[in-house]
Amino acid sequence: MDPKPGIEQEVFGKLPDGREAQLFTLRNAAGMEVKITNYGAYIVSWTAPDKAGKQEAITLGVPTFADYLKGTPSFGPVIGRFGNRIAGSKFTIDGKEYALASNNGKNHIHGGRVGFDKKLWTATPVDGNEPAVKLHYTSPDGEEGYPGTLDVDVTYTLQKDNALRIDYKAATDKPTVVNLTNHAYFNLSGMKHDVLNHVLMIKADKILPTDQTQIPTGDVLPVAGTPFDFLKPTAIGTRINDTTNTQIRYGSGYDHCWVFTDKSNKLKLGATVYEPESGRFMEMYTTEPGVQVYTANHLKGNLRSKEGVAFERRFGLCLETQHFPNSPNQPSFPTTVLRPGQTYQSTTVYKFSVK
Repeated sequence: MDPKPGIEQEVFGKLPDGREAQLFTLRNAAGMEVKITNYGAYIVSWTAPDKAGKQEAITLGVPTFADYLKGTPSFGPVIGRFGNRIAGSKFTIDGKEYALASNNGKNHIHGGRVGFDKKLWTATPVDGNEPAVKLHYTSPDGEEGYPGTLDVDVTYTLQKDNALRIDYKAATDKPTVVNLTNHAYFNLSGMKHDVLNHVLMIKADKILPTDQTQIPTGDVLPVAGTPFDFLKPTAIGTRINDTTNTQIRYGSGYDHCWVFTDKSNKLKLGATVYEPESGRFMEMYTTEPGVQVYTANHLKGNLRSKEGVAFERRFGLCLETQHFPNSPNQPSFPTTVLRPGQTYQSTTVYKFSVK
C-alpha cells in the first residue's frame, strides 16, 4: 500500500518556561518522511530510499527534545539572524556601529548566543499531497545586538519528487543585516559510515580563503589546482587531509564558502552528492550566491542518533546555502543589508533520487 501523503502534529516537549514545542511529520506519496520542530526550526529527521527502496535516515539528529534543548552542533536548525561568522563581532550600517556577542573566539557566529536555532517559532501546518509547515518568528530590535525588528518566515515543503524546499522571507523596520540558512548534516549512507566516500560536485570555480579564525580575507581564489576543486564529481576524502594546503589546515578539513560560477539569483543547481553504496543521489538548488561546505571536522563521537550510532569526526556534510561570511564588513561581497520596504527572499531545494 502506498503511504498517504500529509502532515501529522504531536507535542515534542516542553521548554523550561512551560511552552510546548511541536513536532510535524511531513510525508509524501513516495514514502519520504521529514520531521520538523518549531523549536529552532530544526529538521529533526529525514528519510530517503536507497537503490533497493529502503528508507533510512539521511541527516544527523539527537534522540529527544531534551537533547535539542541542551544544544547541538547545529544539527539542522535555521541559522539567523546571520549565518556564519562576522569578524570582531561588529559591523557598521549608515555610519553607525553595532556590537554583537562574541561566541566564536573574538568573532560572532550563527546569530549569537541565543540565535534563531534556540527560539520557539509559531507554526502553521499545511496538509496536502505536498505537505508543508510555515514557521514565523519576530526577532525584536536589539536582539543579540542586531538593529531592527525582523519578521521572519521559513516554509518547509515536502514535494512529490522527493525534494524538500525551504523558502525564507524577512522584512525589517530598520536597516539590518540578514543571512539565513539551514545547517543540516547530511549522511547518505544511512548512518553506516563517515562521508569521506561521498562523491561531491560543486558548481563553483572560486572559494573565499580565510584567516586562521576562519574569517574570509576578502580575496576570491580560483579552485583550479587546489583541494577545493569539485567542479568534477570527486570523493570528499580524496584531498581533505592535504595539510600542505593552508586553507585545509585552517578549517581542519573543509569549512569554507564556495562562490557559485552562476552569479544569478535564480534557482540553480549548486551541488550534487552521491553515495555509491546506497545509490542515494542528492541535488541541491539555491538562489544564494554561495555555499558553506562543512565536513563535521569537530564532531567527537560523544553525540549519538536515537539508534545509538556515534557521530564521529566527518560523519556529516553540511551544505549551508548563503551569502558570504562577514559580508557586513566586506563591501566587495554581495550585500546582506536589508532595509525597510525591502523583502529578503531565498530558496534552497534538496532533491533525492537513486542511481
